[in-house]
Order: sequence, then structure tokens, then C-alpha cells
Amino acid sequence: SYPFQGFRPFFCQIEAVETAIWLTEVAPHQAERGKKFLDYLKAANEQANPELFRVALKLATGAGKTTVIAMLIAWQTINAIRRPGSKTFTRGFLVCTPGITIRDRLRVLLPSDPDNYYEHHELVPADLLGEIKRAKVVITNYHAFKLRERIELSKVGRSLLKGRGPDLQTTESEGQMLQRVMPDLMGTKSILVINDEAHHCYRHKVTPAGADEDEDVETEQKEEAEKNSEAARLWISGIEAVKRKLDVRTIFDLSATPFFLRGSGYPSISTPRQ
Repeated sequence: SYPFQGFRPFFCQIEAVETAIWLTEVAPHQAERGKKFLDYLKAANEQANPELFRVALKLATGAGKTTVIAMLIAWQTINAIRRPGSKTFTRGFLVCTPGITIRDRLRVLLPSDPDNYYEHHELVPADLLGEIKRAKVVITNYHAFKLRERIELSKVGRSLLKGRGPDLQTTESEGQMLQRVMPDLMGTKSILVINDEAHHCYRHKVTPAGADEDEDVETEQKEEAEKNSEAARLWISGIEAVKRKLDVRTIFDLSATPFFLRGSGYPSISTPRQ
């Protein structure tokens, strides 16, 4: 095995990445067992995330999700460079986070960062570091997906400009938002999306007409749940916007708590084991 000078990756980190590799490289070529796993995951996603293929990697708090993300990026990038004709791999990565603090902490995922994990954690052999630098990594927090006003107008100013005509369209378009959030990836054919703390990203389940909501939930809890749902909608809507513009084959979700959250309406999905 490789003689690491510092800490070796934990077994859970290695198993998480090996699972991602197996689902990507091995399962599609296994007639029965592989197809069973992929069909199961696709069916689960169809219920909660139509048009998106999300794979959750559950890692306990303190297990080192940042290292796992770096390993995923290294695996994809090196294979994409070595096999340029393959549609399985990519050099483009969008890493989404729930806040600015986490976003800044993940700067070590940028190959250009002086403290990048690929080199400092010895995740990539020295002779392959040059290839890692060809990766395009964009790190953003989900708030950036919110459409912004292109022109700041007061209510009076907007009313004067509008006159008797239709409402003024001063909000940026979906394409303009993506160009602002991830300009370096817009020319990339396909990208890999990685959600950190991904339990904050989900599609709110609509309560059927006539169905009773949870009466035991207090007003304060309902307000908090609605606030969380609004944030979750913004996050997943942003990912869906990316999918409409670029080829997003897989979304890897990393979280210590990928379980049922009030308002999400969808329980945890565990991959069946053989």
C-alpha cells in the first residue's frame, strides 16, 4: 500500500468512494446484480427527485466529507483526462454548500489552492498532480441560485417606467443566473454535482387536497419547517436549473443525517445489500 507521510484515509472514506466507483463503473455492466441496484436507485429518485439521479453517501460527523469530495473529484478528473471519449467521467464539478462558512472551508478542493487536499493529503500521486490541475471546480452556496434583480428600482420608479404597459422584467433569467454562479462550467459538456450537507436539499412534498396536516406541530415549528422547506426548494430548484442547461449524470449527496425531515415528505432510502 502507499506509504502515506500523514494520515491515511479512514476506511469509511475509502468505502464511500469505492461505492461511488462501483455504481458508476461496475454496476452498469453487470446484467442482474448491477441492474438491480441501479433500478432501485432510479425508482427511489423518480419518487422524490424526478429527472435527477442522486446518490447519498452517509458519513458520520467528523468522518471527513471534504476528503471524500476531493477523492471523488480526483477519480473523475484523472479518468476523464485518460479517457477523453468516455461519457462516464468529467473534469467539471459544482460543489454546493448550505452556507458561506462551509463554502470557504471547502476552498481546499480547488486545485489552485496552496493547501489543496490532493497534494497535502497525498490523495493523488505526485506524477498526476498536473492532471488534477485541469479540473474545473466551482464551489457555491445554494443562496446563489436565487434569481437577482438586474436593475434596482424603487416602487415609484418601477411604476413610472411601466406606465400602462406590462410588468417590467428586471429579474435575471435562469441562464443569466447560471452564468453568474458557475461561469467556468458553462462551456463544459457534462458536470458532476456534489452537495455537502445534502439533507438541506429536497423537494417539498405537496399535501393532497383534503389531507390533514400534522396537528401536533406547534406554530413555531411550522414556521421553522416552512423556512427550511423554502431553502430546500431554492437549493434543489437550482440543481434542476443546472440539469436543464448542462448534462448532469449523477449528483452525489454527502451528509451525516440523510433521514426524514419534517416537510420533506420522503423517508430515507437505503441501498439493498446482498
